[in-house]
Amino acid sequence: MSSVVFLGFAALFGLAIGSFLNVVIDRLPAGRPIVKGRSQCDSCGHTLGPWDLAPVASYLALRGRCRYCGAAIPRRILLVEAANGLLYAFAVGLYGATPLSLITMAYLSILIVVFVIDLERQLILNVVTLPSIALALAAAPWGPVGGGSLSLKDAYLDAAYGAALGGAVLLLIYLGALFIMRREALGLGDVKLGALLGVMLGFVPTVVTLDIAFVGGGLLALGLWLFKVRRPGEYIPFGPFLVGAAVVSLFWGQALFDWYWALFG
Repeated sequence: MSSVVFLGFAALFGLAIGSFLNVVIDRLPAGRPIVKGRSQCDSCGHTLGPWDLAPVASYLALRGRCRYCGAAIPRRILLVEAANGLLYAFAVGLYGATPLSLITMAYLSILIVVFVIDLERQLILNVVTLPSIALALAAAPWGPVGGGSLSLKDAYLDAAYGAALGGAVLLLIYLGALFIMRREALGLGDVKLGALLGVMLGFVPTVVTLDIAFVGGGLLALGLWLFKVRRPGEYIPFGPFLVGAAVVSLFWGQALFDWYWALFG
């Protein structure tokens, strides 16, 4: 099978999983079962058929409108499906048909769910982060931490160090803000997310993730304040910055650290 066809299959698989991710994003925060019940239009309540749920294609064919009532379909539906498909293809293109590729794809889907729910609802759900920590720890020797090249002991230790770093740094910020400013600068959900990212990535890429997230989050917050989109002190969810930085680190964390160390170390 040619590499182009293989990447195409990976992208199509990612699109299909992306469609399921939208179900998870819609139902999980509301406490609704994610595997029971047919999908419906949020506006008219009409049950959607298979032709209405084809990833990306149905959105484009319907021009972003419900077939039955004409209400706008959230653009997020299209973006989640497309992003998951593209990221799956990128992971397979980079790592081939390997356990590392499959685990990376699973991580990417988890991160997309966390990103969107936090962006839309300012929630990072325990039902997502806590089971994912256990799964990522079990997969550490074959995922981005070990890559199949570290011993079981070294892979699990690196995952544990990463979790300790990610969780501890964010917990200190959480507690420091409560002590100094008498309010939360971030939530405990961010602390658990930091631990999850550490298990997924290992110690060094977690350092890179925190650096990118803090710098990127700080610059964006400054820009929003300068242009009066947000007022100083107004809450800006930090989870999306952590997730965006983690996606970068999944693929280039060690390389970015090595480049930085060679330049300034």
